[in-house]
Amino acid sequence: MRMKQITIAGAGTLGSQIAWQAAFCGFEVTVFDVFEEGIERGKKFHESHADHFIKERNASPEEVEKTKARLSYTTNLEDAIKDADLLNESVPEKLEIKKSFYRDVSKLAPKKTIFTTNSSTLIPSQIAEAVDRPDKFLALHFANGIWDSNIGEVMGHPGTDPEIFKQVEEFAKAIGMVPIPIHKEQNGYVFNSLLVPFLNAAIDLVAREVSDPESIDKTWMIGNRSQLGPCAFIDIIGMETAYNVNQMWGEQLQDDHRLALAAYIKENFIDKGKMGVSSGEGFYSYPNPSYKDPGFLIK
Repeated sequence: MRMKQITIAGAGTLGSQIAWQAAFCGFEVTVFDVFEEGIERGKKFHESHADHFIKERNASPEEVEKTKARLSYTTNLEDAIKDADLLNESVPEKLEIKKSFYRDVSKLAPKKTIFTTNSSTLIPSQIAEAVDRPDKFLALHFANGIWDSNIGEVMGHPGTDPEIFKQVEEFAKAIGMVPIPIHKEQNGYVFNSLLVPFLNAAIDLVAREVSDPESIDKTWMIGNRSQLGPCAFIDIIGMETAYNVNQMWGEQLQDDHRLALAAYIKENFIDKGKMGVSSGEGFYSYPNPSYKDPGFLIK
């Protein structure tokens, strides 16, 4: 099947990136969010992406205007899904919210529509029972900043049609991603299976007062010749995501250490409104965090 029409459910940070990237690559894209505020937030993200593509990615104003023309927005799920060849879902990372969404969209989507989840922590088989077409359901997971971290992790469940799996890999290629096939269901895919323990080690070092965020980040940046340290990375992905990942995996795996990290994040950041870059404060203060100072590594 040649895909033309894509629906993105969830107009947050990553959903907006996926929508923009698909539209830039020539697809007609409908962005759905259940709240009007979410739609307005998504539009603001897209204005920011437009500026970024012109200033940093050598896109012409004409290319950007054509991208905008391929984007439409709605809070009506029936309108959002009625012509979709493929759905990619980035609704909140709660199992019951996702199941409820898929029950609703299953009633409305045409039979041709392939359903994909961008869930970071849930595996497809946990959600598949809520889908009316389990053979056309799988995960297509993106990393934040998808035009630079351009991987598309493709992970099915035992009931996924292998041909559908291939079609989703081809779609990932068509929007500039490098498809990463996941051959067996794995919480966290490949990327987060590597990333989460790394970020949690940084949180643990801060929580136990072994070191401070700046020193931890300097250590990583110098020792690994990296542009970004783990504490800065956590601020970018957001404290809420860091909390949700540890709380969910802690509960599922009965892991007291993950639950303790989640409690630390909630008490010391979320409850104080320190959500990371989005709120202006996390481990660092924004818009001018110290790690962006040219002399940060030598202070």
